[in-house]
Parts: sequence; structure tokens; C-alpha cells
Amino acid sequence: MRVAVLGCGYFSQFHRDAWSRLPVEVVAICDRDRARAEAAAVPFPAARAFDDAARALEEARPQLVDIVTPPGTHEELVRLCAARGIPAICQKPLAPDWDTACRIVEAAERAGVPLIVHENFRFMPWFMETARLVEAGAVGEPLDISFRLRPGDGQGPDAYLSRQPYFRTMPRFLVHETIIHLIDVFRMLFGEVAGVFARLRTLNPAITGEDAATVLFAFADPRRQGIVDGNRLVDHPSDDPRMTNGVLLVEGTGGQIRLDGHGRLFTRRHRGEETEHRYDWQARGYGGDCVFRQTEAALRHLRDGAPVPNIARAWLRNMQIEEAIYRSAAEGRFVTV
Repeated sequence: MRVAVLGCGYFSQFHRDAWSRLPVEVVAICDRDRARAEAAAVPFPAARAFDDAARALEEARPQLVDIVTPPGTHEELVRLCAARGIPAICQKPLAPDWDTACRIVEAAERAGVPLIVHENFRFMPWFMETARLVEAGAVGEPLDISFRLRPGDGQGPDAYLSRQPYFRTMPRFLVHETIIHLIDVFRMLFGEVAGVFARLRTLNPAITGEDAATVLFAFADPRRQGIVDGNRLVDHPSDDPRMTNGVLLVEGTGGQIRLDGHGRLFTRRHRGEETEHRYDWQARGYGGDCVFRQTEAALRHLRDGAPVPNIARAWLRNMQIEEAIYRSAAEGRFVTV
């Protein structure tokens, strides 16, 4: 399969590493900064560098496009792919707002072009293993789930400048950019979200949007509840606070599963002692090589028809829940999804 990668910003390095390990031919690397595209294309013998996305699609003729650019560019790029009948994988957030996200999905569907949202948190090995453990009955009946989001990268007047400077001007930041991942993870682990209650704060005056949030989740199963407590200014015990981004606790009638900041999982039976649950994973790239797992799953779906959870239409549910969170914070009340 011939692949084009659009965007050479900070996170694109993880996408390009994933493609370098998969049975594809990268034929185009595109970025508005031509020199950056040329440097990123060097490891790929068949890749040409472009500074114009339309030219890249016309001249390189990819069979799949990986869109790794800021949210405000996604509608134009997905439409370019749809007009040419090229399947695409698009980074999240899918769009800056709900209406644009719907237009993007509808444009791909009208063209009959597969569109997958690059939702990589659910492919982090600790979340995948937690899902397996919950399914196997490690906590009995699941009742409560909580995640303390603590990447510790948001302090000071230069916050995010060196890595992803567009973070600073996003009117919606922490929920839209980061907690959206955890919405997806919570749905994977505990089922559908039925409603939310949220409080949002902006702690760093150098940025526009919220950088702290507390969100209570009610699930379709009324016995279940979830909490995300997020704050980008503070960190947690870890060699790399952005690897797990925080700590997870899953509790049920039969015990607990706990994730620490080193990617380790611990289990405890009801009234028992906590022990480490060892599992295989690799500390490579971002988030335990989750970008590779997400990219591999998307490729299997497009090539072989294997199921993938984040087809764009299905992923919109995450953004619908995000909209409810912002509405809850604005109105100071519980919002049913």
C-alpha cells in the first residue's frame, strides 16, 4: 500500500516511525515547511517531499493518507482525500468544533471513502491489558473508574511552545485535546457514557483554554461511575510523566486494578494484598508504542477488513460527550448525553 503522511510537526515523528515498521511504501511526506518535509522524507527511499497537500496527492498517488496536522486543517485535507477517493486516517481532535466534525464525517461518507480517527490512548498497552483483566473478572462487577491526569507540562509563560505551540491558543484545550482520549478509554472499559458533570479551570494565564478539569461520568449501567481529575500543571511519580499521563484505578466488587506512572499494573482481590501484574509491553515511541498499534490496526482494517473501533462515525460519540462536558461546565449542571 502506498502511503502519504501530511504534517511534520512534533507528533508526526511517531506516525512516521510506525509506518517505517509496517508493510507499506511511504511515497509522500508533506508539510508547509518544505525543508522540514525534506528532512522527514530522508528515511523513506520512495518518498517525495511536498509543501502542498493537493500536489502530493495528485503526483504521488497514495492509496492511504495519514493526516497529522492541527485540527483546523482537517476539514480541507479530508475533503482533498474524499474528492480523490483516498482512504484517510486523521489525528484527533477531528475538528475544532462539533459542526465541523460532522461535516468532515459526512464528506467522507458521501464519497464512500473510509475515514479512521487516530485515537491512540485505547491502544496504550496498560489500557489494553486493563480491558483484558476487567473482561476476565479481575475486579468482579466493575463499579468505579478514576484517572488522575498529571502530565506536568503546562507551567510557565513558555508552556507547550517547544512541542505543540498551537495548544496555547486553543479556546477549548484540556478536554478537547486530551480528556477526549480518556472518554474513549472509559467507554472501552466501562461501557457507554450516559451523562456528565464538569468543572473547568484555566490555571496558566499564558494559554487561552482550560488546563484543569474535573469530570464525573455516569454510565449506561447505573451502578457504574467514573471520574477524570485532570491538571496539566502538576505531575506524578514517573520517569516520564507524559508516558502514562497519570494514574488509573479500576474498582469493583471483587477487587482493584491500579496503573502507576511507570506503566506497571497492580491487582488486589477484595480484602487481599496488592501484587504487581506483569505483562509484556515496550517502552518505545509515545505511550508504550500505542501509535504503532493504532496505525497497525487501521492498516489491517483498510487492507483486510479487520474490525477497528474508531471509524469516524463511531468516534463522533466521543466528541458528543465532549460537547456535553463543556455544556455542563458552562451551565453548572449534570448534562445527559
